[in-house]
Amino acid sequence: MGELRKPFLLLALLAVALVVALELGAALLTGGGDASGALRDSAGQLGVDLGNVGTVTEPAGRGTGYLALIDVVALWTTGLFSLSLVVPDRIQGRLQGVATLIFGIVLLIVSVVLLIVAFVELTVLVSLFLAAPFGTLAYLAVWGFFPVGDAAVLLGLVLLLKLVWAGLLLLAQPRFLQNKGLVLLALTTLVCTVGLEFLHRLVPVILVSITDDLGALVFAVVAAVWALVLLVGSIPAIVKAVRTTATTSRPTVPS
Repeated sequence: MGELRKPFLLLALLAVALVVALELGAALLTGGGDASGALRDSAGQLGVDLGNVGTVTEPAGRGTGYLALIDVVALWTTGLFSLSLVVPDRIQGRLQGVATLIFGIVLLIVSVVLLIVAFVELTVLVSLFLAAPFGTLAYLAVWGFFPVGDAAVLLGLVLLLKLVWAGLLLLAQPRFLQNKGLVLLALTTLVCTVGLEFLHRLVPVILVSITDDLGALVFAVVAAVWALVLLVGSIPAIVKAVRTTATTSRPTVPS
């Protein structure tokens, strides 16, 4: 790949690490606000008097957190690039394939499990919303008031950091543009981030929890696909490492 500009590569690693940290902490950074007044207003529009409903909180949603399933691949890839700065190529070549294989298997398992969770929750949300009036009210009480504004701020920051990550990688080594897998990964995560914001703005606020869960479902599928790509891509590296080890360990026969 040529000479890497180390400071830019390390800053890119920091940027994508912040992205994953923000996405994993999305549940703590968004949601939790009081939606009791909005619930009473929505119930009144349906002709139902709820009286004193107590405190109803906004849900944080799953979409932003599920983005981490994709961005952890970007973190892993950038980490491997950065590892080459401190680990000799000979050692890294032997370890990279096995490590990527293990990472891909773990990512695939986690993605499938979270895919099932998102699908079940999405089914529950749609079923409750369509079961008017009491099922709809139950839906509104738990999922009907998504914090669209807070999520937009967080997604905007995440998108900015992703653009910074991509820019720093190019500054570190312009030939990264020739790496089709890396370019496709960058485009995937940027499109998914913009797509989630679009889903949040596409429908009225009472339906955003449904579209957010739909986005989470898609992200889990995308992450599973990338996990399979990593698994397939690790096989040649493992085979090469095994052949290299066998060649170097083969005893020399005196002539």
